[in-house]
Amino acid sequence: MNSTLYVVSTPIGNYDDISLRALAVLKQVDFVICEEFKEGYKLLRYYGIDKPLEALNEHNEARDAEATVERIRDGANAALVSDAGTPVFADPGAKLINAALKCGIKVVPIPGASSILAALVVCNFDISSFHYAGFLPRKKDERLRRLKELASMKFVSVIMETPYRFKALIEDCLSTFGRDRRAVVAVDLTMETEKIIRGRLGDIEREFKKEPFKAEFVLVLDAPGRN
Repeated sequence: MNSTLYVVSTPIGNYDDISLRALAVLKQVDFVICEEFKEGYKLLRYYGIDKPLEALNEHNEARDAEATVERIRDGANAALVSDAGTPVFADPGAKLINAALKCGIKVVPIPGASSILAALVVCNFDISSFHYAGFLPRKKDERLRRLKELASMKFVSVIMETPYRFKALIEDCLSTFGRDRRAVVAVDLTMETEKIIRGRLGDIEREFKKEPFKAEFVLVLDAPGRN
């Protein structure tokens, strides 16, 4: 290992889902770049790994990415992790990777858990092609505009959102797609509290009203015209 940036996927909830390769890399690198110190320490402590941590997130990535890259270029090896799952995908890290590549630093992916793929494979939809919509805008009018764009697509759509916005999201989806659009909500994936809610958007709204949740989730909307 020499002047390499490893992009390491970590578990999305169940710590048993880490790969042997990811553990080996985390044990061998000189330092670990995490999203938040609290989650970074928690992750390494669970696996008995003691490595220096450096925080790089949405607040400081633009400012500090170059300095981190200089440290790697000087001969160090680093692992980039997010709070959960695959780094860069809806998480910080893109600026760091771009800066590393510009400097000729080797960037190596270490695959692992992904909430997006985990949600997709338990759907009974045709997922041969899909659109990842990511996190939608916070403002209602902007979110509705984005949902209308998704409604015009002929692909399965995957949406991620923070736990406390599910109620607003499902209401906006109902007003945009109607109650009969097929959907799946995957809640707390890989954890003991994991729950998969399948049906029409109207069914999912009823289930949520009966048993409201405030947990991590992925919403998958089927393509239009499928029964």
